[in-house]
Amino acid sequence: MTTDIAFLAIAEAQQLYHWLPAALELARRPDMRVSILSPSDQILDLVASYDPAGYLARVRLRRPPSRPDSLFRQPSRLATLLLNYCTIARFPTLVTTEISSAWLRRVPGFRSRLILIKHGAGDREGGYKKRHRDFDLTLVAGEKDRRRMIDRGLCAPDNVAVGGYPKFELKAPRQRYFYNDDPVLLYNPHFDPALSSWINHGPAMLAALEALEGWNVIIAPHTKLARKVPPIISSAPHIRVDMGSRHSIDMSYTMSADVYLGDVSSQVYEYLLHPRPCIFLNLDHRDGSTDAFAHWRLGQVIDSVDALPAALAQANILQPGFVALQEAAMQQSIDLSPIPASVRQADLIQNFALTQNSPKSAA
Repeated sequence: MTTDIAFLAIAEAQQLYHWLPAALELARRPDMRVSILSPSDQILDLVASYDPAGYLARVRLRRPPSRPDSLFRQPSRLATLLLNYCTIARFPTLVTTEISSAWLRRVPGFRSRLILIKHGAGDREGGYKKRHRDFDLTLVAGEKDRRRMIDRGLCAPDNVAVGGYPKFELKAPRQRYFYNDDPVLLYNPHFDPALSSWINHGPAMLAALEALEGWNVIIAPHTKLARKVPPIISSAPHIRVDMGSRHSIDMSYTMSADVYLGDVSSQVYEYLLHPRPCIFLNLDHRDGSTDAFAHWRLGQVIDSVDALPAALAQANILQPGFVALQEAAMQQSIDLSPIPASVRQADLIQNFALTQNSPKSAA
């Protein structure tokens, strides 16, 4: 008997890397039929680029009125869900990385089971919402998130499981982006207006980065920030700006940098797959002792733009003192089991789908 599972690809392209490895793993297994549902031809084409054998069934959803198709601008998620409800609801098991799909619970008669793969492994409180409670199973990257989801009452111990970080299986290799051998600094500001180092301090940050000597700089803001602010433009030869490309989401930059500069982005944990120096910006003088800033213990924290050159000068000298902290934080944030995360996630999804013979009614 064939088991049908659908992955909802209604979010922007950066989330794709958190579910695609598990989808491919499931699709290769006997008696498993895996469909990818998306209103975006560009998203479906990106999926196809990782699936040359065609294991996945790609289903083009009807697209609500919106801007032209783009990897980084998708139509309203709620409108997409409602417009395609009949197509989506025929699948007994739905997997997603975004919590908007929990709105399906509000439709009378909805009976599909919902599985959430929580994307990212960061610390900010924005990653914990009440709608997490509406999922039948939640997969997280590491024990840190499993514990926090339970402590916040968003999951019960029996419906949240650690599945690892499958994005690492699709990571791009280290690449050379500049014509010299100067070390590379990656600046990765977050989109949250309450926490981002760019929104309040963008001009000062750009001036400081342009004034650096002996460094190459990649400015790659979170793609959501890139949609909110005017394009970052620099003519400095040692600066590369990426406001949204495949390089900005497939770990090309986190694998190619020598020092990470950021605020609260979960990409720091992708960068720390290989421990290296980090510098964190506390330009608004926030209390960094809460869980939301746990990663600030993994490197230098500076509270003024003027302090950046000195922090960079001593980054490699201070790094040995941070390695143990970085490795411990990674162990809690992302479970790096020898078993690939795609296999662990696929096992959890398949076992759940096979044991749920009586889908529960809508809440």
